[in-house]
Amino acid sequence: MLSALLAGFLAVLAFLYINAWKKRRNLPPGPAPWPLIGNLHQINAVAPYDTLTQLGEKYGNVYTIYFGWKPTVVLYSYDTLKEALIGQGDDFSGRAILPVFERIARRKGMVFSNGPHWYQQRRFSLTTLRNFGMGKKSIEDRVTEEANFLLEIFKARNGKPFNPGPEVTAAVSNVICSIVFGDRFDTQDKTFQTLHRMINENLTFLGRRGFQMYNAFPEILRWLPGEHNKIFLNGSMLQSFLRGLIENHVLSCDSNCPRDFVDCFLNKINEEADNPGSHFTMESLTMTTFNLFIAGTGTTSSTIRWAIKFMMEYPEIQKKVQAEIDDVIGSEKCPSLEHRVSMPYTDAVIHEVQRYASIVPNGLPHAALNDIKFKGYTIPKDTQIITFLHSALYDKKYWDKPDQFNPNHFLDENGKFVKNEAHIPFGAGKRSCIGEALAKTEIFIFFVSFLQKFNLKFPPGENGPIGLIEGGTRDPKPFNMCAEWRL
Repeated sequence: MLSALLAGFLAVLAFLYINAWKKRRNLPPGPAPWPLIGNLHQINAVAPYDTLTQLGEKYGNVYTIYFGWKPTVVLYSYDTLKEALIGQGDDFSGRAILPVFERIARRKGMVFSNGPHWYQQRRFSLTTLRNFGMGKKSIEDRVTEEANFLLEIFKARNGKPFNPGPEVTAAVSNVICSIVFGDRFDTQDKTFQTLHRMINENLTFLGRRGFQMYNAFPEILRWLPGEHNKIFLNGSMLQSFLRGLIENHVLSCDSNCPRDFVDCFLNKINEEADNPGSHFTMESLTMTTFNLFIAGTGTTSSTIRWAIKFMMEYPEIQKKVQAEIDDVIGSEKCPSLEHRVSMPYTDAVIHEVQRYASIVPNGLPHAALNDIKFKGYTIPKDTQIITFLHSALYDKKYWDKPDQFNPNHFLDENGKFVKNEAHIPFGAGKRSCIGEALAKTEIFIFFVSFLQKFNLKFPPGENGPIGLIEGGTRDPKPFNMCAEWRL
């Protein structure tokens, strides 16, 4: 009896393996998958982007790996990403709704949706955010306000060691909160801090083996204990918090005088109340604000923390930035985006921070909404696609010594700032980050404000190489700094 069961099990495995092999024939090349687990055993659990880089060097600019039985096509190098995301933008505009995202977002909102729902949510969000100042000079006042709060917190430390991470995250989060909800939060508020902790936990989970395993075997793991359950609980609690803020808006909203993004969305819901097929509902509002809250907090605050860390790591670069700040802005005037054109070295440093940090190395997963013909291969409908942004930011064709932190990547021989088309930390094409303009404003004003007022130093005995948190984003491990008043 036992031998018959074993024989049957092996027969099923053989059938599945042969079936998977047949499906691979028209896909790009890649490492041979194992039965059931695919290539999961080959993925670096701490730094999956290292594995993707090694496979790209071996198999070329388009290759296939397997998470469980499901194939995933990886786009490697800037030229490949450009050809796909720009040259065939419509083909590659789909979002892969992986089981983790399906359970958290339920195909609603702006990020984890496709088709008319995604299009309408994105178009409305872009228009409304721009109306409230995103990408315009008027948003600078909100960013400057938060920067000044941070400066006071840093100054109160009196040059003693402290971890700037929580305060930076709260300040960045408050900028998007002021646009979306019309108000800021006390950075010391325990609920606010708990929300940020949950965001960090969820972003970290995206790069862990548990994320890959759940997406490969959701029907099994949804019934088992594990870290994934905490992630789903975090998502539910974050959404409940946001629904509470939305309900408060419902009670006080004046349709003739919208105060913020939520008020505008509520007006849109009322406009389409008689449309049974409307994509503007309370659920989609919750999910879209959920997207904005997380996206407007995590990656920008991580970039600023990287920038602080680099300035302590390279004091000679910090001094050059400060000299340029002193020359262009002085010690009293608040930094503004209009100063950036006159500060090529500072601009180059910020761009190099974004390049080297490679905050979202894999990008968010795309999907083939239909069969895609690309570079002689056929990518079948519903196949997950990794737009490997890290490969562009470290592409040796476009960067001299990409493994080194060097602001000269963005400077010509005369010290003038020069763009590099392979610099795509916000992605490219139809799924690029809608908050790019806001993020650039925040990073510039926060960074310049810090170095205008303070010398940033390692506490005695604490300097060392930059450590990374294992996760879906490349975040520096928490660190302490000393902020010594310059003036």
